[in-house]
Amino acid sequence: MDTHIADSIGRPDLVRLDDGLLCLRFETMKVVSALAAVRHLLDTGAVRRGDTLVDSSSGIYAYALALACHRYRMRCVIVGSTTVDRTLRTQLAVLGARLEQMDPCDDLKLDQSRRVARVGEILAAHPGYHWMRQYHDDIHYLGYRAVADLVRRETDVSRLTLVGGVGSGASTGALARYLRDRAPHSGAGRGVELVGVQPYGSVTFGSERVADPEIIIAGIGSSIPFANVDHTGYDTVHWMSFGTALSGSVDLLRRHAVFAGLSTGAGYLAARWERELAQDRTVLFLAADTGHRYADSVFARHEEATAVGDLKPTDVASTDELALPWSRMRWGRQAAHAAAVA
Repeated sequence: MDTHIADSIGRPDLVRLDDGLLCLRFETMKVVSALAAVRHLLDTGAVRRGDTLVDSSSGIYAYALALACHRYRMRCVIVGSTTVDRTLRTQLAVLGARLEQMDPCDDLKLDQSRRVARVGEILAAHPGYHWMRQYHDDIHYLGYRAVADLVRRETDVSRLTLVGGVGSGASTGALARYLRDRAPHSGAGRGVELVGVQPYGSVTFGSERVADPEIIIAGIGSSIPFANVDHTGYDTVHWMSFGTALSGSVDLLRRHAVFAGLSTGAGYLAARWERELAQDRTVLFLAADTGHRYADSVFARHEEATAVGDLKPTDVASTDELALPWSRMRWGRQAAHAAAVA
């Protein structure tokens, strides 16, 4: 029996959607990393109960850190993006977290830069606060070890392709690392292959010059470099537009009754494609959160969705060839481009 709701929220469900296609579904995925990170800081004496933890967030990590602070009786300060909605603001307030939300801004890079700068100001004024550094400290990898153990128990990791949003680098990067520790890249099965999903406009894998006419998909890309992204772990990268990911989210709900966020729709399409290319392998994709915050912006527009059978990526040889609405590139575990290095 769990002793705190955060433990339950952080535990994923592994669901078989089709032959060779699995979904690892979270209610809120970053609870996994936030809980383990805070527990590690307490265990090592880096912080004590009652201390204040601070970080910036576009939404999901804010909720995860607030839950972790509630679980371990810590104080919490969040510098939030303009994308933090009313429901989340209310939850944070009731949980006791203090939210400083940035003024509205159409420029994601400016929004992220302002948030980082504000965190710096808070730390300067309160040197006893601890900065969680979700984008730069690999303690956020720790919580995914147990998730990797679950995947290993239920699947053949010698023939497994893991698909998911890159984001801060912790989720897919950590899962691949822990799975590969016990299933090295060798033999006919090729071990664990990692496929990252990115939006256009993200600096992480070099798509910053390609603008999406709608929005950048929150949570799976970035306009500033993230130190937690290990580029050498990724075998393949898919870039998707908002409209393509919308079609994936709608099809996932219609076909499999999985109600999940926009990044999951993108991962679902990438997973379907990778499954078609390698039918001897099991493909598992991450569903990082539920679809509730996308009810109006995505699911209410379900009639705009393109049939997924009519969608396919354009294979490119370099990031110079990236183009809307969907591109795919064999990354080959190469190092990061200079612009993506934190």
